[in-house]
Amino acid sequence: MRSSISQLFSAASDHDAGGRNAHQLQAAGTGTPTQCTNGYAGHSGSIKDVSKTDWNSRIGDGTAQLNGTLGRGTSETAETDSSGTGGMRDALEGPGSAQNDAIHLKRRVGLFSGVALIVGTMIGSGIFVSPSGLLVRTGSIGVSFIIWMACGLLSLLGALAYAELGTMNTSSGAEWAYFMDAFGAWPAFLFSWVSTLVLKPSQMAIICLSFAQYAVEAFVSECDPPLSVVKMVAILAIVSILFVNCYSVNLGMAVQNVFTSAKLIAVLIVICGGAYKLCQGNTQHLQNAFSGTTPSLGAIATAFYTGLWAYDGWNNLNYVTEEIQNPSKNLPRSIIIGIPLVTLCYALINVSYLAAMSPTEMIESEAVAVTFGNRILGMMAWLMPLSVTISTFGSANGTLFAAGRLCFAASREGHLLDILSYVHVRRLTPAPGLIFHSLIAGAMVLYGTIDSLIDFFSFTAWIFYGGAMVALIVMRYTKPNYPRPYKVPLIIPILVMVISGYLVAAPIIEKPQIEYLYAVLFILAGLIFYVPFVHYGYHPKFMDNVTLFFQMLFEVVPTTSMAMFD
Repeated sequence: MRSSISQLFSAASDHDAGGRNAHQLQAAGTGTPTQCTNGYAGHSGSIKDVSKTDWNSRIGDGTAQLNGTLGRGTSETAETDSSGTGGMRDALEGPGSAQNDAIHLKRRVGLFSGVALIVGTMIGSGIFVSPSGLLVRTGSIGVSFIIWMACGLLSLLGALAYAELGTMNTSSGAEWAYFMDAFGAWPAFLFSWVSTLVLKPSQMAIICLSFAQYAVEAFVSECDPPLSVVKMVAILAIVSILFVNCYSVNLGMAVQNVFTSAKLIAVLIVICGGAYKLCQGNTQHLQNAFSGTTPSLGAIATAFYTGLWAYDGWNNLNYVTEEIQNPSKNLPRSIIIGIPLVTLCYALINVSYLAAMSPTEMIESEAVAVTFGNRILGMMAWLMPLSVTISTFGSANGTLFAAGRLCFAASREGHLLDILSYVHVRRLTPAPGLIFHSLIAGAMVLYGTIDSLIDFFSFTAWIFYGGAMVALIVMRYTKPNYPRPYKVPLIIPILVMVISGYLVAAPIIEKPQIEYLYAVLFILAGLIFYVPFVHYGYHPKFMDNVTLFFQMLFEVVPTTSMAMFD
């Protein structure tokens, strides 16, 4: 323990009190230490236009070895793409801040794990909770099915736009990193402020509440499960997932891969059961699909919120780009494989539900998948709640895996508490960020409900999704020559941006609620903290002792990194 504490103190001495890193590089062949900083204290992915000649003259092969001399990185293979950027891709995809650190996050996420992270996070509680809510808001089977497909298409278009952003800037943090590049520090801070305190924790809280509801229902057949028991099980799920992700990145990804495979088997059971009922001629609920009430524009927007919640997670892979192997290929490939697969599964699952029960029964059911299992599987009906718990647990695991990386990336800039950017000295996991997210998610589980959390999450999230599309469009003009290993037609981000604006504005116009104002005020309230603590760099003295205490408690150290794009 004493040696571990010595390591902690030694590593901590390289990290200043304000949370902004000053990195010492040993210049090649000179033996002279060179101070290398950037404007935002360690942001390894800040993009500036540079020519190829200037790039090579400044960083050579694009990476630095641990002894400080410049050399070629080993985690990626250099290759020349059709755009002619050549060696720039190696630097772009190189480990960036990670490989230059004594303590760093490693590239361990391959193509299969990338697809598993997308599919495993997207197929969670939504398809088992949302079908009834979407039917209520649309009033007809046909409109609800169209919205399910439209949500899948919108998720795919948004993810393809994110693939361009993620291959341009392979630092972790997703929207936070893109806002830094396109708009500067304060919009990025507002995103990290809202995402860290509300969006990611609420997402995990919703999934864990769904997990607990299905898990408890397996043991309670004649009455609704006690709410206190449901919340207790949800807290236990958060603690278990936290342990897995703090213990090892490889273990976290192994859990994700196994649970994704298991949930696809569960989806296959539902689809096969639906096909069996259809073969028996149970198609009466699919006839006259568009009969019923005609929803208003505002109702369609809120129905989109419900459907898009089931698809949420399409951008989670962008949060861990520093850990993706060969990101310029594996990031877009994972998206192109994963999201259409999820959309197909959702379409077939909805048809299967309607083959076994009526729309009214779906609306009245608290657990649609469990009701389906009781109708189809007979004595094996227990497989459905088990399958749903497996699905939601895997989704919650992927959500926390991504959320911890946002904390890590934002606090590395000084946008959040210093301790949240530290990683475990032996396990190389961003443990403080994971613990922080889990604590907030636990509080939301204790004091929130699923419906209220979903509405707030969807409204706030699509403000930032639209902002990411604006960032992509802005950088097409402000950084036209920057290498883009993957590039989407400009119409895609424009379309997603317009739809995002509609999803944000339509519910407010249709049915104004004070909660929407609270959400906007909460976003803007971040400026109260940004101005003194980030813009002016005010640092309370007592925070040094707090940081040191948590360093020794969690055995974590800061990562010191070279600013490749300085």
